[in-house]
Amino acid sequence: MSQSIKRLNEIDETLAAGAGGLTKKERLHMERDQAKLQASLGGIREMGGLPDLLFVIDVNKEDLAILEARKLGIPVVAVVDTNCSPEGVDYIIPGNDDAARAISLYCDLAARAALDGMSGQLEAAGIDVGALEELPLEEAVAAPAEDVAEGSDGSASAEA
Repeated sequence: MSQSIKRLNEIDETLAAGAGGLTKKERLHMERDQAKLQASLGGIREMGGLPDLLFVIDVNKEDLAILEARKLGIPVVAVVDTNCSPEGVDYIIPGNDDAARAISLYCDLAARAALDGMSGQLEAAGIDVGALEELPLEEAVAAPAEDVAEGSDGSASAEA
């Protein structure tokens, strides 16, 4: 994986420099490789080390990720449905892993918990979270609530 990330960085540097001396076919092949690597490695490219935790929605589909996490000693938190085996999962969240609304809820709760933990660490370190210039990530996560309309009685309802 680290070799693939290194290759992606090399391709980015080459294309950013203008790809001088390459034929049109070589450049096209390089751009395709870049797109393919970016799609598979884009999120973990700047991580720098092992994650502290693995959060999994579908245990059956992500069984290889769970096995790899177990080998590396990374704790696994997973939503486990009735059709899944909880083997290899350290912290089990019983629930539906098929419905889009349920998955959205689990991901939102996990993201909020991570953001709360990060802001708690910043406050413990003495950094004033309110004085930061950038938009806090929690507001950025909560911002895409455009599909929820508020009724006249103050209740929220989802629009189709």
